Amino acid sequence: MNRVEWWIAGRYLRSRRASRFVSLITLIAIAGVTLGVMALIVVIGVMSGLQKDLREKILIANPHLRVLTYGEGLRIDDWQRVLGVVRQESQVVAATPFVLSQGLLSAGHDYAEGVAVIGLEQDTGRVSVTGLARSFTSGDLRFSTKAKDVDGGVVIGQRLASRLDVYTGSVVTLISPAGSSFNPSLGAFVPRYWRFEVTGVFETGMYEYDNTYVVMARPLAQRFAGLGGAVTGIEARVRDPWRAGAVARAIERTLGYPYRAMDWSTQNASLFSALKLEKLAMAVILLLIVLVAAFNIVSTLTMAVGDRTKEIGILRAMGMTAGQVRRIFVAQGVVVGVIGTAVGTVGGVALATAVGRYRLIPLDPTVYFIDHLPVSLAVSDVVTVVLASLLIAALATVYPSAQAAKLIPVEAIRHE
Repeated sequence: MNRVEWWIAGRYLRSRRASRFVSLITLIAIAGVTLGVMALIVVIGVMSGLQKDLREKILIANPHLRVLTYGEGLRIDDWQRVLGVVRQESQVVAATPFVLSQGLLSAGHDYAEGVAVIGLEQDTGRVSVTGLARSFTSGDLRFSTKAKDVDGGVVIGQRLASRLDVYTGSVVTLISPAGSSFNPSLGAFVPRYWRFEVTGVFETGMYEYDNTYVVMARPLAQRFAGLGGAVTGIEARVRDPWRAGAVARAIERTLGYPYRAMDWSTQNASLFSALKLEKLAMAVILLLIVLVAAFNIVSTLTMAVGDRTKEIGILRAMGMTAGQVRRIFVAQGVVVGVIGTAVGTVGGVALATAVGRYRLIPLDPTVYFIDHLPVSLAVSDVVTVVLASLLIAALATVYPSAQAAKLIPVEAIRHE
């Protein structure tokens, strides 16, 4: 486009009296594009933030991958050999055996809480399988006990500790489903009661972990779960969490049946699939706002063509080609799209950043697993929104500009 075409397009964007203010209909079109782009950026940032925040919190207490077995019983008897195979994988930086079972926890009250009992290696080093060792509000994973007449030490989640009113140094009772004995006088099986000292409290920020996890030393967990010398599985940390799936498949091929390896994304596939689908659905729905703004652009340019019919006829009579007339109205639509997209992008990024940094929107962690609405903006997402908005704005100019180009000079000049 040449300078004359841009100059005429700028004049047409102003009101009929050639004032310095953009006409009301043009302002409405720009506002529509702005709101659509802002909404898209904020919502996509929120959905990406939810995915990122959940992934980080899941990996605090969950390993990058786990090696388990098929069959009814989750146990590995030759775990030393399996552990050696896992550690030989080049992408694995740490691997340890673990035990997973369930129990009922009581702190001397009339009720007991169902908990997930996790058996881990004592971990205070820098390179660990999970980040649990760095999430303690008190104590650590050494399970050092001071109380007498206890079976060992355990660490529990912050929410579980608050609900049971226990703290570091408290003694709790844990009922194991394994190891129960038959009492002939009662004619029933009597479960075994274990007494543990709470040697630490952790807070991961993930409701499920802080509310239900009880962690103890792996050898003690083996006895608690009645596994003897066996373990539930092997957990490992890899160099790149995003390649955990490929590493898991490689380990599976090496070990063969009946072993299976599951990476962190597979273990939480339903949750991340739901978030991904919701992100796509919200983006499509909010894209309708930009489409509505595109119709405003169409109506703006259509009205401009009607108001400027006689002027278009004069321009054509003076030698302006149909292509030049078309480009003038395309330029008007592009200017509306560019201004609206630019303002919406700046506003959307600023709003999304404020929501994420200052935690402006709190959430109920019992429902959403997290206590605030997180935001994570990716450059690729912002660029995608900007390009989509500009494309829609450009497409909105096709019909009005084509109508303007079709005007016959003589008939346009005579138009009333």
